[in-house]
Parts: sequence; C-alpha cells; structure tokens
Amino acid sequence: MLYSFYKLMSINLFQYITVRAGIAFFLAFFLTIYLMPRFIKWAKSRNANQPIYSLAPQTHQQKSKTPTMGGIVFLCAATLSILMCARMNNLFVLSALACILLFGLIGMKDDLSKILGKSNTAGLTPRAKLGFQILASSIVALILFVAVDLDTTFFVPFYKYPLFDMNLLALGFWVLVMISASNAVNLTDGLDGLATVPAILSIFTLAVFVYVGGNAFLSSYLLLPKVGGSGEVVIVATAVMGSLVGFLWFNCYPAEIFMGDSGSLSIGAFIGYMAIISKNEILLLLIGFVFVLETVSVILQVGIVRFWIIALMSNLLALTALKLR
Repeated sequence: MLYSFYKLMSINLFQYITVRAGIAFFLAFFLTIYLMPRFIKWAKSRNANQPIYSLAPQTHQQKSKTPTMGGIVFLCAATLSILMCARMNNLFVLSALACILLFGLIGMKDDLSKILGKSNTAGLTPRAKLGFQILASSIVALILFVAVDLDTTFFVPFYKYPLFDMNLLALGFWVLVMISASNAVNLTDGLDGLATVPAILSIFTLAVFVYVGGNAFLSSYLLLPKVGGSGEVVIVATAVMGSLVGFLWFNCYPAEIFMGDSGSLSIGAFIGYMAIISKNEILLLLIGFVFVLETVSVILQVGIVRFWIIALMSNLLALTALKLR
C-alpha cells in the first residue's frame, strides 16, 4: 500500500526494500505494544489461560494462570504492517502471507480447543494437526512450484553449486521443511515458553540470506543462489521480527502472556518458508539449532522407555554372537 502510494508520489526513498523493511519493523512493533495489553485484559476476563505442557517441569505449573493466544495479536500486527509496506503484487510476499496465516489458523484452532477443554491434551489430535499442516504447507509449496516457479535445485551449505534438481520431489521436501520447522518451534515454546528470541534470531539470519539471494550483484559476489524477486520477503521478515519484539515486551519474566500454538506454529512455518526460498533448507539445522535440541529432548522424554527396550533387544542380539560364529 505504502509502496504504491510513494511510487505514485515519486518518493524514490521509499521504494528501497531496506527503508520499507525498517518501517515495517517499527510499525509492527508499536502495533503489538498498543494491542497486546488490551488483548491480555480481554483474555484474563475470559479465562483464556495457558494449559501447561505435560512434559514441562512442575515449576512451570505457576504459568497455568497466564493468558495464551498472544500469537493472534502479533500475527495481526505483522500482517497489517506487511499490507502497508510490502509490494502486494509480489508472489513471494503473497505465499509468505499464506504460510503465516494458514498455520496461524491451525494454531488458533488448537489453542481454542485447549482453552475450552482446560487441558493441554484437549487440542487437536496429533493426526489432525499433522493433516492440517500437510494441507497448509502443500498449498504454499504449490504456489512456489506453480505460480512462483521457484528453482527446485538442492543446495548444501558452503558449496556454491547445486547438487541435483529435485523436480517434483521438491514439493514433498518443501512440505517436510515447513512442517518440521513449525513443530520444532511449537515444541520449544510449549516446553519452556522461550521460543521468541531464538525465532527472532533465526528470522534475522534468514532475512540476510533472502536479501542477498534477491539481489543480483550480492548473490553473484558471494556465490549464493540467486532467487529473483525474493528480496521483498525481507519486509515480511522484519514485520514479523518487530511484532515478536513487541510480544517479548510482555512475555519476558514474569510473563504476562504466551504466544500459544497460534503463534509458534505460524512462526516456525515461516522460518521454514524462508529457508526454502533462500535455498538454506539444510543450513536451517544450524540456524535453528536450539529448536533442534528442544525437539530431540522432547522425543527422548516421550520415547525413552522404548529406547531402553530397543537397547535391551539390540544387546540380546549382540550376545547371540557368542554362539553364532
């Protein structure tokens, strides 16, 4: 909106991505700062409290009276900021918005179910949540594949040439990346409520890669994959970062509100989306290393008895080597 206005007024300064990205950051930040206290007041009046994750430490039980679904506020603030500052005829921006809003709706449905059921287990079943995530990420992947015509070559970090072309397999790979990132951030936030700062850092790092990839000179100079038109997504990234910083103002100790699945699922999916369009799907393991560690931690806590059983069986199998020679 602002881009079209400034272009009409021939104000060249505001046609630069970096300028509009800065505006988007502060606009999203101040919108979140303005809206969040009002949402917290409303959430407390409706007892929209945070159901505590079953695997979280007992000391986390004091958080049970803290409102949740703060993600709705910062996603709305980010979306308004994006609509104001980004070029809305850019397919990368539109697909990024689709990713954020579709996963946000999944999280909202999950949050509402938990709040109404007064239990962390009252939300969407794992199968239903995964089904919705597959549907949402498939829509975004199809937009990238068909409308955007995103390059389907596969890159690895620290090597300037693509290893191979994934062709149609890219659709499944992109779906996997978005779902994995979404669930990793969701698990991190659900376990300790501390996903905000790692998410901001991850988005910032990926925004740098997206900006470079969208710039013909910089991508050529730094030997990084060039993805024409993707640079506009930097404005989406800074809007999300600004809204997250605003959310952090109320989420820092003692937390007045949590983002809930409506925020964490969406933020995680967007991180995955940025990794896809910047060709950093593998580097995402390093960029989001905290999320990887938290995910592994949850898997171990959930399946530790089964790991013991597997260890027992494998050792029994090894002992058969005493006889079978």
